[in-house]
Amino acid sequence: MALRINDTVPNFTAETDQGSIQFHDWIGNSWAILFSHPKDFTPVCTTEFGAVAQLADEWAKRGTKVIGLSVDGVEDHKNWKTDIEEYAGAAAGFPIIADQDLAVSKAFDMLPAEAYLPDGATPADSATVRAVFIIGPDKQLKLSMTYPMNVGRNFAEVLRALDALQTAAKHGVATPANWVEGQDVIVPTTVSDADAIAKFGSIEMVLPYLRKTKL
Repeated sequence: MALRINDTVPNFTAETDQGSIQFHDWIGNSWAILFSHPKDFTPVCTTEFGAVAQLADEWAKRGTKVIGLSVDGVEDHKNWKTDIEEYAGAAAGFPIIADQDLAVSKAFDMLPAEAYLPDGATPADSATVRAVFIIGPDKQLKLSMTYPMNVGRNFAEVLRALDALQTAAKHGVATPANWVEGQDVIVPTTVSDADAIAKFGSIEMVLPYLRKTKL
């Protein structure tokens, strides 16, 4: 069954290049992002993990843990990090899950239950393992994105989406298209005008069903 928004994400034990983890325990009370990749030592994925490494301060600022996943083993992950760090000019301090048996990929519905890796597997054998999962401190899935192998992920958008999710959760609001930190937010339709004014001080009536306010 597909993993949907607000589902509790699978809990699992897995080996990483930084040791064994139990996923829910690893998340703790933080936000978390799982970045998954179909294979180590691939060009697009190397640039992506490099971008994750370069954003270490931004993840920390948002109280967010990041973890990678690839279908190769721990030793390959350790060796691949040398390339990632050379490309990025930054330390890749996040762990990478070794999902050689595809257990995590299947649990997150990135691969069908019957999927397997043949001898001499290529990235095409696990192409759909190119996903982003943003997970809340409640261990529920807040957002997911899946990319093809030939399109690199936009980490400015991942950060923007994380900011929007955290703002919405903290203030009980919604965010409009293309919203970035500091811009007006949307008052949910479930909140009355009077309650919105009491909470936010003032609201802008854009349309009868679209009200904006400042935080």
